[in-house]
Order: sequence, then structure tokens, then C-alpha cells
Amino acid sequence: LLGMVMALLLFPFYWGFITSLKFEVEIYDFSGNFLVPKNPSLDNYMTLFSEPGYFRWFWNTLLVSTVTTFVSVLVSMMAGFAIARLRFTGVAVAGTLVFITYLAPKNFLFVPLAQILKDWGLLGGLPALMLTYPTNLIPFCTWLLSGYFANVPHEPEECAMVDGASRLGAIVRITLPMSLPGIITAAIFSFTASWNELLYSIVFVSGEQNKMLTNGVIGAFTGGDWFAWGPLMAAATVSSLPIAFLYLIFTDRFVSGITAGATKG
Repeated sequence: LLGMVMALLLFPFYWGFITSLKFEVEIYDFSGNFLVPKNPSLDNYMTLFSEPGYFRWFWNTLLVSTVTTFVSVLVSMMAGFAIARLRFTGVAVAGTLVFITYLAPKNFLFVPLAQILKDWGLLGGLPALMLTYPTNLIPFCTWLLSGYFANVPHEPEECAMVDGASRLGAIVRITLPMSLPGIITAAIFSFTASWNELLYSIVFVSGEQNKMLTNGVIGAFTGGDWFAWGPLMAAATVSSLPIAFLYLIFTDRFVSGITAGATKG
């Protein structure tokens, strides 16, 4: 059963990869064993890399995703800790409102966000994305980290404060290292969501130099009812490598982060 589930989940990635190795005619040829390229070629990758703006789009996506992840995780750590560990009037309401904010659909928010960016003179450039991406990521990461912080033992932090550490010092030296799996989980989620974002990258930026991978590749290899599936699948394969690399490095901590709070006691 596990093998069947894995095959089902991995098949789209395999299909995209073999499509990137096929010529245009072979992509639409389903005769014989079409699951294996008859004449594998890297021409689609050469076409992708020869696109003048590709590496610029890749850099833009990496820069925006990194900045967005840093800002989102930093704010979410502070908000999540406050909701989970501090006692103040309205803490339960604050936690609920944060999660409800995450549920708001993007197509409902991009119009007022666009107006704000226009008023601030940021519409059209990369700072617009760095400012708007966290509006969707911070609520979810705050909700995720508040649940994680709630399950981190209070005693080590209290012992550090008894030994003379300040509240902030105890948090930085004791609580945050203990919460590292949850923080890494929030960071991976933020980076992945930023890397794959399409709607905001279409609406809030303009000009070839400000495009992201998502809207840049689509604009370069599609037109009307025409789709260059070979280069598109090559772009999808190459663009998925940074995310796969992140998951590969932090697999153990990521798994422990997403399973935290599943049990009590």
C-alpha cells in the first residue's frame, strides 16, 4: 500500500522529468512505451537556459523567498511565543484571529494590497512582493509556532531566569534552541510558498527585470493556446531542485516539527 501511494505521489514529478527530455513530436506520441523517452535530449534545458531573463528570474525568486522567509519567521516567532507562553487579556481571541486571517483567500486581498502598494509607491518592484508575501505566511507560521511553543517545557526557561538570565536571554538561549524543529518547519513552509507564488507575482510587479520564475517562465513559453511543454517541464524540474534540497537537508527536524503537539503527556 505504501509503495502504491509513493508511486501515485511521485508519478507527476517523473512525468514532468521525462517530458523535459523529449522532443516536441515525441511529447504527443503515446504509442509504444511512452513512459520512457525514446531519444532523450537536453535540448529543452538548453532552450530554457538560453532564455535571456531566466537566470534573472531565478535570482529574483531566490532573493524574494529568502527575505520573505526571514521576515515571516522572525515575526511569527515573536507572535507565536506571545500567544503560547504569555498570559494577557485577549490572548485566546488573538490566536483565533491570527488563524482566521490565514483563511482569507488571496484573490480577496490582492485588490486592497495593490492600492496600499500604489499609495506607498512600491507597486511594480520586488519590494512589493517582499511586503505582501508575509501577509499570508505570518498568520499560518504564527499559528504553527504557537502550537509548538505551547508544547515546549517551561521549566528550563524558568530555571535560566532563576539563575540570573533575563526573560529575553532565557528565550534566546533556552526556548528557541529547543523549538528549532518547529522554526525550521515554518521556514521551509514559508520558503516553499514564496517560491511557488503566482498570483501576487503577476499582479504586483511589472517589467522583465522584476519577474519571478512562476510568471516569467509562463510568459516566455506560452502564448494563447500554445504551450512549449518541453521547456516548461524543464523549468519545473530545475525550479523544484532548491525546494527538494531544503527538504533533504532538514528532513529529520522537519518531521519532528510537523508532528509536535500531536500527543499530550
